[in-house]
Amino acid sequence: MILGAMVDAEIDIKVLRKELKKLDLHGYSLKVSKVKRKGIKGTKVDVIVDKKKHLHHTLYKDIKRLIERSKLSKKIKEDSLAIFKDIAEAEAKIHRTSVDNVHFHEVGAVDSIVDVVGASICINLLNPDIILSSPINTGKGMVKTEHGLLPVPAPATTEMLKGFPSYSSDIEF
Repeated sequence: MILGAMVDAEIDIKVLRKELKKLDLHGYSLKVSKVKRKGIKGTKVDVIVDKKKHLHHTLYKDIKRLIERSKLSKKIKEDSLAIFKDIAEAEAKIHRTSVDNVHFHEVGAVDSIVDVVGASICINLLNPDIILSSPINTGKGMVKTEHGLLPVPAPATTEMLKGFPSYSSDIEF
């Protein structure tokens, strides 16, 4: 969702693709399409992953190394690494392990790496003076994961939201 919103905010998809190539991550492509849902128009950016190159279980240190060794700017590396570190710390706390032993399942996948690094690229290209957010609607319900049924928001998400204004509505996941 964030990449589509960034394209709608005047990020040139060609520039985003060029920047993402600096990551030296292969086996994916970006599909951009205009969509209309419930009367609202927007841009959707899908990360299409070659199933043969899909990373299912990736350690935090492997993602960190991939980003650190990339040709991305220092600021984009810092922002991307900060996001993955926040996720790794939340996952480590929930799973009672060290950050270095965190296995990213869904998040370790190629599409999630592209989403996180792509968002960092876009934010740095837009270079806003300030980023604001309204309280986050966490939704409710249950979601089927590799770990079984989990509540929405998932435990690691709940951990990451500590200190941020959020609320739950009647909208099920």
